[in-house]
Amino acid sequence: MKVLIVDDEVIIRTGLCRVIDWEQNGFTILEPASSAEEAMRRIPAERPEIVFTDIRMTGKSGLDLIRETKTDCPDTEWIVISGYDEFSYAQQAIREGVSEYLLKTSRPDEIVRAALRAKERLAERRKREELGRETDRLLNRSFLGRVLAASSGPDEGEVRELYERYPRLRPADVQRLQIWLVSAADGVPGSGNPHPRDALYAALGDWLMQKLPCEWLPWNSSLLLLVLIRVDSPGKRPMEALLRNAETELGCTLFAACGQAVGGAHFLREALETAETARSYAWLLQDRRIIRHEDIHARKGCRGICTQGEEAELASLLKSGDESALNDWIMQRMEELRRNGEATPATAAAYLQSLLLAGHRWLERAAASIGYAGQLTDMEGSSRMTLAADPQPELFRRLKSIMDEYRLLVSDTTPAERAATYIREHLEENLSLAQVARHVHMNPNYFSEVFKRETGRNYIEFVTEARLQKAMELLRETPAKISEVAKRIGYEDIKYFNRLFKRFTGQTPSEYRDNS
Repeated sequence: MKVLIVDDEVIIRTGLCRVIDWEQNGFTILEPASSAEEAMRRIPAERPEIVFTDIRMTGKSGLDLIRETKTDCPDTEWIVISGYDEFSYAQQAIREGVSEYLLKTSRPDEIVRAALRAKERLAERRKREELGRETDRLLNRSFLGRVLAASSGPDEGEVRELYERYPRLRPADVQRLQIWLVSAADGVPGSGNPHPRDALYAALGDWLMQKLPCEWLPWNSSLLLLVLIRVDSPGKRPMEALLRNAETELGCTLFAACGQAVGGAHFLREALETAETARSYAWLLQDRRIIRHEDIHARKGCRGICTQGEEAELASLLKSGDESALNDWIMQRMEELRRNGEATPATAAAYLQSLLLAGHRWLERAAASIGYAGQLTDMEGSSRMTLAADPQPELFRRLKSIMDEYRLLVSDTTPAERAATYIREHLEENLSLAQVARHVHMNPNYFSEVFKRETGRNYIEFVTEARLQKAMELLRETPAKISEVAKRIGYEDIKYFNRLFKRFTGQTPSEYRDNS
């Protein structure tokens, strides 16, 4: 914190500089001024936070200095150190905004304490001012967020209020407003922070506000920037350079999309919608880190339906069971979409949906060809593929599930054998016939008939026998209590278990264990 001493007596000003160890107390002492006039010339450039000044000096007085300087330096702490112990001087000094009034006979420690009190007042005042500014920033961003979230553009009153809150964003003749949506790639620095992206976006927004006229706010897991740009320099794109510099400065990788430049706040809805449209291309143009609406708005779209040849290729892959080949084929289709200069997110998504529907249609035909009368995975629900940042993994997951379902349809084991295996692996559960039928993709009534025909027992008989056989195994091979054995095969009622076990083996569980 810088301190300036103003006194026309060389002994006083030199003594104050040398007798007190200013540095040890956290101050930087500036070259003292020999007059009020000299101080007036230097203060605007040197910006001392604390000024010690005499009152009566050759030329202008210390009170003149305070009066003529405090308008441009409202935060400066003024401390009078005078040789005159007169009440009228003190009164006038207080009226001029002096914080403290000391005599030149004051001891060095009294002068230091006065400086430290001034330092505390400055710190407290700055803290209050920063808190007020932060409150204003939050209120302003809340207002801007409400304006942008509205279904229609801002009305006249909202436009006026927006410019009152953000006067530096009012466009001039050669300026436009533009919205940027910026997001960070994975691997955000600051993993110790519970919300590292929020902290990164705040740091990025504040950093950019120092470089150009803009305002920022959090927006749907990204950073929204409202930027004032010039349109009279078409070859220059300062935002791109700033974002690249920000990556180096903050240690991150950024993706950015910007909307159409608009003539004023009346058109913010258009600016936002075009920015969101540009951002929707992120997975389609994943090799680009910056996407501008002007670069993609003229695209007409690609075909939204796969060809018969692609359907045949997909059917062959699904039938082969080769997951790696299926993934490679999907990657090829994605790459073709990305190379297509007319593709849009909507038409590309429709094309990918058509691949998924083609897979389902093939599975239905395959099931019908082998006389399968069971229930397949819900086609309508499965076909609604969610397009995330990269739809490739989701498309692979859905098509792989079709491949797995086909593998079950044509496996060597019968539905009854697969059901028996499932029952033996889930004996501790409350197994219903409907649950097991779903596992083998069959109608419950039809499954019941097939199961009895193939196993020679109805469903309840088979489950009971499987449980009791497992109980016999546990009694022979483990020291588990009989109550624990009963629970492990799905029976909570120990008396009921004992009756079933004796009816099945002719012995109680204890007798069976003793005789084994």
